[in-house]
Amino acid sequence: MLPTHSLTRRATHRLVGLLAIAGFTAAFATSAVAQAKLDSPLHIVVGYAPGGATDRVARVVADKLGTKLGVAVIVDNKPGAGGRLAAQQVKITPANQNVLMLANPAVMVVAPLVFKDNNYDAERDFVPVSHVNDYDFALAVSPTLPVRELSHLLAWMRANPAQANVGVPATGSLPHFFGLMMGEKANVQTQVIGYRGSAPLLNDLIGGQVPIAVDTEDVVLPQHTAGKLRILALSGAKRSPFAPNIPTFKEAGLDLAATGWNTFFAPTTMPKAKIEQLATAIREVMQDPDTQRKFKDSGMTPVVSTQAQTVAMLKAYRAQWSPVVQKSGYQP
Repeated sequence: MLPTHSLTRRATHRLVGLLAIAGFTAAFATSAVAQAKLDSPLHIVVGYAPGGATDRVARVVADKLGTKLGVAVIVDNKPGAGGRLAAQQVKITPANQNVLMLANPAVMVVAPLVFKDNNYDAERDFVPVSHVNDYDFALAVSPTLPVRELSHLLAWMRANPAQANVGVPATGSLPHFFGLMMGEKANVQTQVIGYRGSAPLLNDLIGGQVPIAVDTEDVVLPQHTAGKLRILALSGAKRSPFAPNIPTFKEAGLDLAATGWNTFFAPTTMPKAKIEQLATAIREVMQDPDTQRKFKDSGMTPVVSTQAQTVAMLKAYRAQWSPVVQKSGYQP
C-alpha cells in the first residue's frame, strides 16, 4: 500500500492536470469563437421589394447579426417572378461567398409545385438554416367598397364578378394562393392581380384602384389602424394578439385557416461548418429580447429555432400543403 502522502501528491498532480486541460479547452473554445467570425460581408437576399414583410424581417435580423458576426450584413432586394428570381441567383453562389436567402413558403413550397420553369430545386439546391417568424394573412378592402363584414364582401363579389379583383403582393406568392383558396372555399370567382411588392398593392387598395387585397397581417394592420382600409378577417386558427377585435375566417363564417413563415436558407455550395455557424448565430439573435420586441412591435410573431427544428418544420409544412396546392389545380 502506498503511503498517504504519496496518494495526496498523486491526487494533487491529477487535479493540476485536469485544471490545465480545462484551461486549454477554454482557451481553445475562445480561440475557435474568435476564428468563427466571417472574413467578408454577409449578404441576405430577399426576393421582394423593400417595405414588405420578408424585407422587414431580414433587416431586423441583419441589424443584430452584423454585431454578432463581426462583419457587415447587407440586405439585397432582388424582386422578380414572385421571389423565384432571387432563388435562381442564390443557388449558384460560389462556395467562398457568404450569401443567405430569406424566403417564405411561396418560393420554397408552392412555386416548385406550380411552376415548370423554376430553374431551381427547393430541396436539392438549398439547406434550411433558421426559421425566424410566423404570420397570418389579412383580407382587406378599399375604403371605397361599402362592405364591413366578410359575408357582405362575398355577396358583393358574387353580384359583381367583373369587379371582384383581388390584389396580392406577388404573382405565385402565398397570399396569391390563399386568395384562390378563399375563392374556392366561398364558391366565388376571384381574379387575382399580382403586384411587385406590398407597398404598390396597398397604395392601389387605399386609392380604390383595386377593391380587395390579401397580404400578411403585419403589412396591412397599420393601415387598418389608421383607418385607410378595412381588414375583414385574419387567417389564423385563433384571433391575433396584435388585432384581437378582428375575427378569424372561421369566426366570420368561412372554414379557412392558414399561416406562413420566413426562414433563412443557404445554397448547398456553402460549407457545412459555415451553415452551422450562421444557424447558431441567427438563433441567438432571435433569443435576444430586443429582437423579439422589434418583431412584436411590427406585428410579427418571432420564432426561436435550431437548424434541426427548422428542417423538421419545413418537412411537415410540405407534407401538409403539397396535397392542397396540387389539388387546387392552380396554374400560373
